[in-house]
Amino acid sequence: MAAIIAQASPTPTTPERHAALLTAARDGDRRALNTLIAELTPLVWHVTRGNGLDQQVAEDVVQTVWLSLLRHLDRIAEPRALAGWLIVTTRREAHRAWREANGRAALSTDSAVDVPDTRWLPETEALRDDRDRRLWRAFATLPRRCQELLRLTVLAGRAEYRAVAEALSMPRGSIGPTRGRCLHTLRSHLDREGGA
Repeated sequence: MAAIIAQASPTPTTPERHAALLTAARDGDRRALNTLIAELTPLVWHVTRGNGLDQQVAEDVVQTVWLSLLRHLDRIAEPRALAGWLIVTTRREAHRAWREANGRAALSTDSAVDVPDTRWLPETEALRDDRDRRLWRAFATLPRRCQELLRLTVLAGRAEYRAVAEALSMPRGSIGPTRGRCLHTLRSHLDREGGA
């Protein structure tokens, strides 16, 4: 494995290192696969938890994402983009798990009496839907680069700016200030939409 990493570059960057590890894992190197999992599980975990899942569901999502990588190991076209592939795959799986965990199953009149939670009351839903519509309208007015940056930093969390920098080809140190400017612009657009 070390020889493969050394061949990729004298001092490989993180995407090059992950690409070399992925290539080695495709060739059956179990240690390379274990290293990938150890290095990238925090990213997968942050994206999962950033979608509001509880710990047990998040653990299932993380496991499912790694199983998906194993199933698609030979089909990832650009090994250097592995972190981006994991972010997208994790986000999709987390959304699926959230929908399953928070589905709106019909309640019988007997069981509805026992439900203490008010989150699905019509008034609450109407307010949430109105807020969400205004937020997404404001979000849609942002430049595409801001939209991508905000999506990834919300999903990956501040602890994973390295992976966001890789996915967007940005210097790591510019992510925080750029994110701040994008959020300020979003707040301005949202204020014009009627506030939060």
